[in-house]
Amino acid sequence: MMKSPRQVHVIGAGPAGLMAAERLAQAGATVVAHDRMPSVARKLLMAGRGGLNLTHSEPLDRFMTRYGPAQPTAAAWIDRVTPAALTAWVEALGQETFVGSSGRVFPKAMKASPLVRAWLARLEAQGVEIRTRSRWTGWRDGALTFETPEGERLERPDAVVLALGGASWPRLGSDGAWAPWLRAQGAAVSPFRPANVGFDVAWSALFRDRFAGQPLKGVAVTHGDRTARGEAMIARYGIEGGAIYALSAALRTTVETEGRAEIQIDLKPDVAIGKLTDRLSKPRGKASLSNHLRKVVGLEAAAVALLYEAGPLPASPRALAERIKAMPLTLTGVQGLERAISSAGGVKLDGVDERLMLVARPGVFVAGEMLDWEAPTGGYLLQASFASAVVAAEGVIDWLDSRD
Repeated sequence: MMKSPRQVHVIGAGPAGLMAAERLAQAGATVVAHDRMPSVARKLLMAGRGGLNLTHSEPLDRFMTRYGPAQPTAAAWIDRVTPAALTAWVEALGQETFVGSSGRVFPKAMKASPLVRAWLARLEAQGVEIRTRSRWTGWRDGALTFETPEGERLERPDAVVLALGGASWPRLGSDGAWAPWLRAQGAAVSPFRPANVGFDVAWSALFRDRFAGQPLKGVAVTHGDRTARGEAMIARYGIEGGAIYALSAALRTTVETEGRAEIQIDLKPDVAIGKLTDRLSKPRGKASLSNHLRKVVGLEAAAVALLYEAGPLPASPRALAERIKAMPLTLTGVQGLERAISSAGGVKLDGVDERLMLVARPGVFVAGEMLDWEAPTGGYLLQASFASAVVAAEGVIDWLDSRD
């Protein structure tokens, strides 16, 4: 614990920033949290509109594999704040949780607003000061500079935690404008790239106009040697959804290097190809092929239409079953950061120490999506953001204690 109260400023009042502020206040620090927007946690509130996916209940060894090249670092964070610990924290705020059929963990309220209200009340009781419309603009003469409605403000805290987010959903506050300021301090910052994002497909006009917005439920998507199960969503520009997002890092790299990426969609992953062939071999009488596919295989209209995007349907039941099990699709481009759920890139992991303090600027700590890691949707993003914030906050405490 710190020997005497110190002032720590947290810049960015999203999930990572607010979590860092809470842990710092619990340790006895005087905490001021800044956000450039008129209200806090906007991205969290937006994400929670369709059901706030907090974390995932799968075994930890599998959970840790979701972080790609950043796995060793992210695993160290999550060892400090496990999914079980995060769930307990949410419930301590009075928000009951449940585990969905997919293993994802949600608040029973299925939205973020009750959680955020309870959290802000706790922070207020802990003495955390939150300043909205306070936009950090870098440093001058060693002081943090902020643009506020009252004019420029200079601050000289004992330490600072940066939790400004990446560069996705910029209209909600995460625009990546901080990157040049950190580079000017000698910090290594990787360029931002879209993550958990949709991909372009050259749909036929008929398919695009009729089926945009329709889901492909319970499919399995394969790219190379990786397969992800879940839902895909047909969009006017192409395809998106959880099963696509789970593969988006590899798909993005392939599109960037080769100009396109090939995927295969298994429209009936729970039905073996032999059984599918048997079903398709049944006489269809006067029924159209589309109706036959609906009745004997259970394909929805969008899935049937998707099969035609690869050309005329094979007459052979076996060949048709093979297309249903591996519908080929070419992705021709990646949607931009403004449409991405999250972003890759940011402060390089070798540019911070184990406490998440910038090597180039002691006393400045970094948390959340500002760091160069990525993960698929499914609770993995929030889990690592929260956990990294705790690591950064405890790093501040340790660093300040070492200076006493």
